[in-house]
Amino acid sequence: MASQPTFSHLVSLACHDLRTPLATASGFAHTLVRLDSLAAPADRYVEMIGTASDQMAQLLDLLAVAARIEGGRFEPQARSVDVRELVDTAAGRLGQQANVEGDGQTVEVDAGWAETALAALGECVRRHGALPVVSYSVSGPEVSIGPLGEGVGQIALGEELKDLGAAVGSKVLAAMGADLSVEGDSLKIRLPQ
Repeated sequence: MASQPTFSHLVSLACHDLRTPLATASGFAHTLVRLDSLAAPADRYVEMIGTASDQMAQLLDLLAVAARIEGGRFEPQARSVDVRELVDTAAGRLGQQANVEGDGQTVEVDAGWAETALAALGECVRRHGALPVVSYSVSGPEVSIGPLGEGVGQIALGEELKDLGAAVGSKVLAAMGADLSVEGDSLKIRLPQ
């Protein structure tokens, strides 16, 4: 007799099954954007559908990894990477809304998930702190993200559930062995070496 699926397995399955129709919608939207025959405002609407589809895919990825962590099935593919490179890539996802300073050391993390988590945490600090630009500061294996507005640290740590990206990002980093804390007006992340 087969065992009953756990909630985390059901969430993982749902995320997997939702990817196919989402990929179809996203693919057609991106194809339509490239066509020259769309007139305004249809061209803008199709572009918005493509952007929203991409955002939904990112949210599904976050939900799926959270389910794997909760189910004890998250297996990060750790490799050596420089912290500054991780942070530069993460901040790059935020575009002009992030800046980076400092020098890093080599750490052992799953680079893809670490970048995703650091970007999500930076966006959380920026958005919930109503900041035009968030700052990342790198010092060896440590990353500071700030400045934190009132109560934003608890949101970034996932202690107050108001931001899926931050809640999952902090779980992902902790699952890789990182230490996260609020110190003064910064979120501090010490990555494993």
